This record gives sequence, C-alpha cells and structure tokens, in this order.
Amino acid sequence: MSETFWESDAAVETASETASVDQPQQTHEEPAALAVSADDFAALEERIRRAVELVKRERQARAGAEARSAELEARVTQAEAQVQAQSPLVEQLQIELNALRAERDQVRQRVERLLKQLDTLEL
Repeated sequence: MSETFWESDAAVETASETASVDQPQQTHEEPAALAVSADDFAALEERIRRAVELVKRERQARAGAEARSAELEARVTQAEAQVQAQSPLVEQLQIELNALRAERDQVRQRVERLLKQLDTLEL
C-alpha cells in the first residue's frame, strides 16, 4: 500500500474513464473501484486514528511536563525564600566568626607575651 489515498483514487478514476470510453456498457469495474476506495478509506481512517492517539499522548506528556515544571518552579521559589530568610543569620554568623578569630588572635598574643615573661624569669 505504497500509494496514497489520492493517488490510488486518481488511478481508479483514470481506469474507470478508460473503461467507459472503450466499452460504455461495462459496469462490473465499479464494485472493484468501490472496494479499492473502501480499502483506501479504511487505511486513511486508521492513519487518522493513529494520528489522534499520537496527539492525545503528546498532549498528556506536555501536561505532565508543565505540571512538573510548575512544581519545580514552586520549589525554586521556596528555596530562594529560605535562602533570603537565612541571609541575616548567615551574616550574623559571619560577624560572630570574625569576632571569635580576632579574640583568638588576642589570646594567642597574650599567651606569647606570658611565655616570653616566663622565659625571662628562668634565666
């Protein structure tokens, strides 16, 4: 069935015209032409059904993809909100960390001075 519906229909019409010119009284080819047309129509109908099913599946897949996209966008928005909410906390912790480092340096300097004083006393 490599012919398309229209090509086979044109071939049938051409054959019918040729037959009617040669022998105008013959009508036995009409049922054969109708059978071919019916087969072609059935094939076309099947192709349309498959196309409709394909469109349905693609629409369902698109709807699913859109739903997943919306869900992921909501998650991203929620995560951004959490990051923004935690931003002041992060800044506060950074300030506290810097203060603790500065205090550690001061303690280290004091310990070094005390060790130097102890060294001078032992001499």
